[in-house]
Amino acid sequence: MTRQIFVNLPVADLEASIAFFTRLGFTFDPEFTDDTATCMIIGDHIFAMLLTRERFAEFTPLPVSDARAATEVLVAIALDSREAVDAMVREALAADGASYREPRDHGFMYEHGFQDLDGHIWELVHMTGAPGNTS
Repeated sequence: MTRQIFVNLPVADLEASIAFFTRLGFTFDPEFTDDTATCMIIGDHIFAMLLTRERFAEFTPLPVSDARAATEVLVAIALDSREAVDAMVREALAADGASYREPRDHGFMYEHGFQDLDGHIWELVHMTGAPGNTS
């Protein structure tokens, strides 16, 4: 069986979140979309379930955190180039996302990211190799 990853994230306004991520080039699976949730396709086997805060709360006995007040998770996506990383960050900022820090170049890895409309951190990376490999 092929393993799939589903990252579940609470959102305040589902329609606004769909519009935001559509602008960044993501698509959604209509089979798993209704007025309380949508399945955003990140890769062949990787998905983000964007759920209204009320729907998200149905899956956990713990309080739903506010990503603007505390970091709950860093969602990292590897892209093909530094330019692709910076382009997606620019588009996120133009779509009312927020910057949370300056880009960082570690030699083997370039990273830059944004906070989405709900404050979730999306870390975009381009890797040229393993740590210690600066080619």
